[in-house]
Order: sequence, then C-alpha cells, then structure tokens
Amino acid sequence: MHGDSLDRRMVLDSSVFKEGWDAFSNVNYWRTLMKLHEDSAIMSEKGTRRILDRITVSFYESLGDSAKERYKDSLRRQYGLSDSTRILYSNGKSFFYRYENSLPLIDTSIAVFLENGVDPWYAQAILIIESPNKIQKSNAGAYGPFQLMKGVARKYGLKVSGGVDERRDLKRSAYAASMLLKRSCIPYARKMLDTLGISYNECDLWFKLLVMHNYHAGPGNVRAVLGEICPNEGGQQLIRQMWVTTAGDFLNASQNYSQVLLAAQIEFLDRIVRNSNLIDVHDCVTNNGP
Repeated sequence: MHGDSLDRRMVLDSSVFKEGWDAFSNVNYWRTLMKLHEDSAIMSEKGTRRILDRITVSFYESLGDSAKERYKDSLRRQYGLSDSTRILYSNGKSFFYRYENSLPLIDTSIAVFLENGVDPWYAQAILIIESPNKIQKSNAGAYGPFQLMKGVARKYGLKVSGGVDERRDLKRSAYAASMLLKRSCIPYARKMLDTLGISYNECDLWFKLLVMHNYHAGPGNVRAVLGEICPNEGGQQLIRQMWVTTAGDFLNASQNYSQVLLAAQIEFLDRIVRNSNLIDVHDCVTNNGP
C-alpha cells in the first residue's frame, strides 16, 4: 500500500494475464463494476456480459417499467440483438472493493494457510472477493473474512454459539477455511476430474477456480453442473462452460463466482501490487496430506 512501510506477503500470480483470462468480456464486466462509483451503472448483455451502455443510477431509476423496456429495446436494435436477449442493469461497486483494507488480512492469513499445508493463493483469492473492504454477513448466513457457514466453522473447531462467534477472528477463520479447502474442496475437485478421466495440475489456475467453485457453491452443486456439461477435458474452456450452465443450485451467483474472482485478481494486482512493499509467495503448494 502506498505509504505503508511494512513488508506484506502477497501472492503474485501472473497466469491470469499469461493465459488470457483478462481478455474475456465477462471478466472485464466485473472489473468495470469494481471501479465504478455507486451512482453510476452499466447495461450489459446476459451471458457474454458485453457492456452495452454506461448510465447514471438516477437516469435509470427515473424511468417507469415501460420506459425501461423501450430503452432496452433501443440497445437491442443498436447492437443487433434478438428481441429475446436479456439485458441486465448493474450499479457500481467501487465502495465494496477497497483492497487496501484487505492487505493486513492477507498477510496474516498466508502464514496460517502455509502452516496448514494449503496453497496461500486460496487465502488471498477468498479475501479479495469476500472481504476486500470489511467483514460481511451473507443472506445465507455466511460470516467473517472467509465467509464461513456456522456448520462448517463448528466442524473445524470454531466456537459459534451465544455471544461467541469465532468466524470473526481472522486466524481462527483462516484456519477453518484452509481446513475446508484441504479436506473437502480440493479432494472433491480431484475426485470429480478423476471420475471424468480429465488430467489436471493442481497449480493451474483453472483447477484452482474449480476448487473455488466448490468453496462457494458446494461440491454437490459443482458435480451437478459438471454432469450437465459432460466435459472430456479441463482447462479454460471448462470454466467458461460453467459460466453459462446451470444445474441444481448452481445458478447465477455460482456462474459469476470465478468471473468475479478473476476480475478481483486483476484489480488487486493493478491497484495494490504496483505500490506496495511485497514478499512474493507465489510457489504453488499442493495438498497431499490427510
């Protein structure tokens, strides 16, 4: 962070650029939202997330329902889209993605993940997408910097009862998150791919994104969407197919998750890394233990 004299441990993974993930319209859509003030908004094509227009929130909210539909029809005509093409409205999220607030959390959590034998990439990835500004509580009940559900937290030894909720404690939460990845999310990703006969390298970005989908949606829902896709190989194409496929409770938020994560990685590197005193812990850690 600019003006911060501390040496912060970060994961500097450039594969997001080398492999061309930053070129996809889905990812750039989320990057735009992350940089956009909450008073502004964008109109986009569902599926591809191609940005069709940038407007003010006040303009859109001033329109009645019929006027909104006429406005969307005008965008369809302008871009040669079919009448059935869904056009989405999204307001800016720059107020949420303030990565400078996550720097101390990442630094501390990396040590916890390394001690537990889990790739610290996951610690940074979760924190910059779930808690880039402040601790949140989701509508589903997930809480803390690593957005853990009560049952998961308790399973890995955290106290969540009465007036005590250790999900708020960074080190305890980081420990539980690393254990969830180590004992569930990563092994399930291996098992799914082994069952499909798909080869993989655990240090590849696409594999890590699949693991992160397990973390967010749960292995059952990820298994369901893979069953719908029926892939015969992994890689970038598999993840992109997951962006446009639904199955079980793997719905819109699940499709978006790795898109948002990729956008957050790029924004984090762009905003923070260039102006920080960093210790690179890029080496991939694979979990082969119990």
